[in-house]
Amino acid sequence: MEGIVESIVEWFANFPIPKEIVTFIISMLPVLELRGGMVAAALMEIPFFKALAICLTGNILPIPFLLLLVNPLFAWMKNTKLFRPTVEKLEKRTLSKKDKLEKGEFWGLLIFVGIPLPGTGAWTGAMLAALLGIKFKKSATAIGLGVILAAAIMSFITYALPWIIAQF
Repeated sequence: MEGIVESIVEWFANFPIPKEIVTFIISMLPVLELRGGMVAAALMEIPFFKALAICLTGNILPIPFLLLLVNPLFAWMKNTKLFRPTVEKLEKRTLSKKDKLEKGEFWGLLIFVGIPLPGTGAWTGAMLAALLGIKFKKSATAIGLGVILAAAIMSFITYALPWIIAQF
C-alpha cells in the first residue's frame, strides 16, 4: 500500500494543496481510507495528533451517507444499462464478505472495518451493512469503532514503530 500512497502523494505534490488536505482526501477515498491517510501523513511528516484527527475525520465523514444512500443509489443504477453490470459486480464482491459478519453483526462489522487488511475498511463495511439491512445506528456505531481500531493499529505501524526502531 505504501507504494500506492507514495504515488498519490507525489501526484498531489504537483498542485499547491496543503499536505493536511491531501491526507484528508486520501482518508476519504475507498480502498485507501484511514490506512492510506496515516501512511501519507507519516510520509509528509504531519505531526501525529494532527494526522490522527485528519484521518479519523476523513474516513468517518462518508459513512453516514454510504449507509443511507447505497441501497437507493444501487436500485437506481440497476435500472440503467450502463451501470447495471458494475453495480451487480460490486454487490457480488461486497456480499461475498458477508460470512465474516454473520456470527455477530456488531462485532463482526467492527472487526471487519478495524483490522487493516486488503478488501476491508469503512467503505466496504458500510456497503455491506447497507446491503444486509443492518440498522443504521448499529452499523454506524460498529463502523465508527472499527475506524478507531484501525486508527490505533495504523498509528502504531506508521508513527510508534518507526520511533521505536529509531531508538535502537
